[in-house]
Amino acid sequence: MTNFLAVERALRTAAPHNLLRSVRAALIEHYHAIEVDLLMADYSLTVLQPVTALPHTASPLPVQASSQGRAFGSQEPYEQSTATDGAVDLHLPVTVRGDRMGILTVRMPEDACTPQTVGELTDLAELLGHEIVVAERDTDLYLQARRASRLTLAAEMQWQLLPARACARPEYAIGAQLEPAYDIHGDNFDWSTTAETLTLTVTNGMGEGIAASLLTNLAINALRNARRAGIDIADQAALADQAVYGQYRGHQYVSTLLLSFELATGRGRVVDAGSPQLWRYRDRSVERIEFDPQLPLGMIEESDYTAQDFQVLPGDRLIFASDGVYAATHEGGETYSERALARAIHATSLLPAAAVPRAILQELSAYRDTDPDDDALVLCMDWFGRPSPA
Repeated sequence: MTNFLAVERALRTAAPHNLLRSVRAALIEHYHAIEVDLLMADYSLTVLQPVTALPHTASPLPVQASSQGRAFGSQEPYEQSTATDGAVDLHLPVTVRGDRMGILTVRMPEDACTPQTVGELTDLAELLGHEIVVAERDTDLYLQARRASRLTLAAEMQWQLLPARACARPEYAIGAQLEPAYDIHGDNFDWSTTAETLTLTVTNGMGEGIAASLLTNLAINALRNARRAGIDIADQAALADQAVYGQYRGHQYVSTLLLSFELATGRGRVVDAGSPQLWRYRDRSVERIEFDPQLPLGMIEESDYTAQDFQVLPGDRLIFASDGVYAATHEGGETYSERALARAIHATSLLPAAAVPRAILQELSAYRDTDPDDDALVLCMDWFGRPSPA
């Protein structure tokens, strides 16, 4: 435990841009590490990018076909023998509250790789993730390391608006993904939790480029402003509607699905203000859940919104999709269709929530076989329910 505390202290006192150098030196000193590397998952979740000085000189590793990717996908430590006599590589998930950020690889002597050491290094990798989240307020190093190519300005604005790509609590697990990751325009998702509630927003943006991103930024921040004032979701929608209409006078508007859940009971309230779809996977059956449609935010002046009741049960999986998914077309003009989306939801039923959106979007990409002409958003939420008191 003394070694663990020494490395923890080194991380907490390191300069934001110097986390890797500090953790590397501390692991060499206290755990007899030989080499230490940090890889960050890129925006499309297809490669792991080494954190190095710019310009990057190390090659990225594929998530689907590498030992590091195996640890990233399973979210479990993976031990790999090396060509160096008596050494092993430990690939350790760098994850913060369910948000998969990357992999910390520690090469060390095989005889030093005890179960206790692996457990401590796994905890230190998680601690490193928390420190990276804090460090990103003061340095661009880790955001730059996530880029396999340059982001458009609209995509930069959208990614900075997101809460994360995944989140997990005892009651639920969420995963979400946007495509095309490096050229996203207006689709977005947001969530916030308290001790008793979860609020979730899925937005299907209108338009293209920076104009679409500006519109979505206004809508999301208006919803956040209302939510943080303690207002219920129907009034959140009404206030955001006023903000968007006040700026665009009905010429542009935002399709949004708002939900609020009681963590103790699974009781939900829903405002369906547009086109994002909700699908439910329950008892190996997939069905689309439809609500009373209401006007998108900002379409007409002073719209009234009403929240509907909705119930989730332990074991339910909810899939949210924008029209860039269910209305995507094949080069022959045929749409992806609800049936194809239902098959994709079935096919990914054994994956954890954080991995589902990327898997569905990969299947969509194979179906489409052309460059996308619209944003595609998939969000997956697994509902576990509140555990019974011990």
